Amino acid sequence: MTDSIDPASLADRLAIQDVLHHHCRGLDRNDGPAVAHCYWPEAEVDYGNFQGPASQFAELIGPALSEAYQLTRHCISNTLISFDGSTARAESYVEASHLAADGNSEMRFGGRYLDLLEKRGDQWRMTFRRVVMDWSQTRPLADERQSAAFAALSKGRNDHQDPLYAFLKGDSEHG
Repeated sequence: MTDSIDPASLADRLAIQDVLHHHCRGLDRNDGPAVAHCYWPEAEVDYGNFQGPASQFAELIGPALSEAYQLTRHCISNTLISFDGSTARAESYVEASHLAADGNSEMRFGGRYLDLLEKRGDQWRMTFRRVVMDWSQTRPLADERQSAAFAALSKGRNDHQDPLYAFLKGDSEHG
């Protein structure tokens, strides 16, 4: 059974999806403050090896990811949201790719995020996140970023030197 989507809740659904997408961006750009902004101050997370305050998780995750991986890419889909007043529960599928520090392998993760969110004033943020692992695999990888076919493309980075930040500031040629 699905919850009906009334026009009044559409803005809340979009706001929640925005929080979840910003969290993914924060992870992929190793931007702890961006990750932290997705949580209310008292929020907790359960990432398996880390269970505790979301604020502490936000401080630790960037350095942990950048030590092990050159780049990560977290993509969410199939997000279903149910509301109970000013709280919401969301389940999102997550597919995450992680390029190893040496560039020779990729770890792929398939799972789900189970998020409890609360609306305070006009802002939604998470109060709890649990990660559920459905599968994971690591495989060898031939890094083709500098091949003739891709050499001229802008390259992603896991920090504020990523082309995104100049684009957001309007500092790029077409920003």
